[in-house]
Amino acid sequence: MVHAETQASSMLSVDVAVSVAPREVRSVPLTLPVGATVRQALEASGLLGQIDGLTLDAIAAGTWSVGVWGRKERPGHVLRDRDRIEVVRQLKVDPKEARRVRYQAHGEKLPKGIHRSPKKIKPADKV
Repeated sequence: MVHAETQASSMLSVDVAVSVAPREVRSVPLTLPVGATVRQALEASGLLGQIDGLTLDAIAAGTWSVGVWGRKERPGHVLRDRDRIEVVRQLKVDPKEARRVRYQAHGEKLPKGIHRSPKKIKPADKV
């Protein structure tokens, strides 16, 4: 029994989560030796070869960011038991700018008494 406890305490349980698309997260649970780094977890997860554009060079260049529990970390960061490594892609649009564009498209004010009517759908031509 003592031997099993010693062996279990020399291993870490971590999760590697990556945002592959908006509102889509892929998670890989891993068991790694104590002293493992973020880089080693990414390599062990197999996600580097599966997701388009996700490489260690892309992380170093800033195209992708890596964090542990939402806090940005470097690939050499030493992990602790039950850490969650999060890999996220760079934003394509500034959230403030996206909100501004949505408001301009939908939030324009019309003069009093004038209401926007729903678009009429034309019936399809019969063949």
